[in-house]
This record gives sequence, C-alpha cells and structure tokens, in this order.
Amino acid sequence: MKYYLDFEKPLQEIELRIEDLRRLSSGKEPSANSEIKKLERKARDMRQEIFSSLTPWQSTLVARHPERPYTLDYINMMAQDFIELHGDRRFADDPSIVGGFASIGPHSVLVVGHQKGRGVKERIGRNFGQPHPEGYRKALRLMKLAERFGKPVITLIDTPGAYPGLGAEERGQAEAIAANLMETSSLRTPVISVIIGEGGSGGAIAIGIADKLMMLEHSVYSVISPEGCAAILWKRDGAEIGPGEYAQAADSLKMTAQDLLSAKIIDEIIPEPLGGAHREPESAARALQDALLKSIEELSAKTPSKLVEDRYRRLRKIGGFIVPRKEP
Repeated sequence: MKYYLDFEKPLQEIELRIEDLRRLSSGKEPSANSEIKKLERKARDMRQEIFSSLTPWQSTLVARHPERPYTLDYINMMAQDFIELHGDRRFADDPSIVGGFASIGPHSVLVVGHQKGRGVKERIGRNFGQPHPEGYRKALRLMKLAERFGKPVITLIDTPGAYPGLGAEERGQAEAIAANLMETSSLRTPVISVIIGEGGSGGAIAIGIADKLMMLEHSVYSVISPEGCAAILWKRDGAEIGPGEYAQAADSLKMTAQDLLSAKIIDEIIPEPLGGAHREPESAARALQDALLKSIEELSAKTPSKLVEDRYRRLRKIGGFIVPRKEP
C-alpha cells in the first residue's frame, strides 16, 4: 500500500477509487474502463497541481518520504558489478554509510552514500542514516583508494545529520568530519555529489565537497532541520511548536533545490518524475545516471591539478556578501 503525505490526501482518494474500479472490473466492463481513464486524467492533473507549487516544508516531507529511493536502490538500478567495501581500518564498519566500486555506463567509479534502511529493524541497524565517525573515516578511506586508482568519486547524500551520541563524540565525530572536508577538497580525481533526499548539516557536507554538486528536484539541503531551527527560535518557557513553526523555519532556511541553485550553492537540479522519485524509481535513476555520466565526461577532461584548483575556486565563491557603502 502506498504511503501518502498529508497534502496528498485528495490524490489518495482518487487513486484508491481507481484501484477499486480495476479490481472490480477486471477489464470486462467498458463503462468501468472509461471511468478509470477519466479518474487517471484527474489524478495526473491533481498531481501536477500539487507538485508544481510545493512549499519548502512540503518539499522536506517529500525528501523524507519512506518510499523514496536510497543509495543502494540507485546503485542497483543504474550501476553494474557493485562491490561493497567495509570498515574504516580503525574501529568498525558503519552501515549508515555504504560504498564500493561499480561501473556506470562505460565508467568505473567509486560510489559512497548514506543508507537509511527499510523497515524498523534495518533502520535501527543503519542508525536511520546518521553516521558515526567510523562511517566518515570509511568514506574517506574509499575516496583515497579511488584517487590512487584514478577513478571518479560519486557521493549520494541522504542524512538528517551526523549522529550526535556520546560514543560518536568520544570517538572524534567533529574531527572525522573536519578531516573529510580537508582531504576531499584536495582529492586529485573528479568528485561529484548528489543530494538524493535530505542533506543535513555536517553529516551531509562531510561527503559533499565536490567539483559538481547536484540535487534531485524534491530534495533539501540545510545547516539544520526545520524542526531544529524552530526549537531554537521559538521553543521557550514550555511553548508548543508544530507544523506552522516548521513551515516558517523551512521558508527562512532557503533549503530547496530551487533556492540553492538561485544562490549558486549547487550547480544543477536533476528533475524527478511527477509526484517524486518514489513514484517512478527507475525513471529517477535514469535521470540521475544521465546527469552523472555527463558530469564524469566533463570533469575527466581536466588534469588533477586543474580539478583541485577549480574545486577550490568553486568553494571560495560560496557565501558572497555585500560591503555596505560608508556614508560621506
């Protein structure tokens, strides 16, 4: 059974009616088939209307949709011969980050990404996609291995943030993220990052320093979640906060793909199927693969030194500001 978000409830009623008619008619009643086609057109128009005017908070909910494809889903749909590698060679293997070598089209690449997991048991096992420091150290180990063999690096970002638990902090969470930022900024091989769902804070940027940063159409990317932002700003003296405050925070954070492209923080938006990537995962994977192949071709033409230099210049451009004029 499909999972519908609150703002999709009118669409849910129509699609459930379509399913009932299909089950009852079994293709034998022409009048039922005619009604099905009419409802399908109505559902398509309604879906177009809903998803063409999503608010930032609604985009956040779509980015977190439990049926949305995760890293391993995309790897299975667009890559061949994937060989997963494990462990940071220091402490443990963190299953919230997966990575390994694979072939995408004619290119041999390294793919690293967050993995949230399906179902309660797997989600707990993968810590809901919130990496520990050993996850980031594993990612860095694999990226350095790709650099050694001259293979492009692809990172798929989908995390609410790095895990903030006591054990993670004791094992050097902040240092692991900082080391990744420093090391990946100077990798002498192409690095392409794509936010496929939720890009949260340092947990996302730790594998997001890239020559090209892209986002799927309904993904989000921010220094903090709308809930976290709302709690900091408005939860005082026992005050209740809820969807209204979350929506206000999401508006202010400018966290949608469209906002971030306008701010020149990302380089490209990859379109999703109507209704989100979870509606047609194979179509979303094809769009992602096409964007990755195009980027690999562009970046592979650069020398390692040129890659590092251009990556540095790209990062330096982020966060521009205007110096106020002094009054005479």
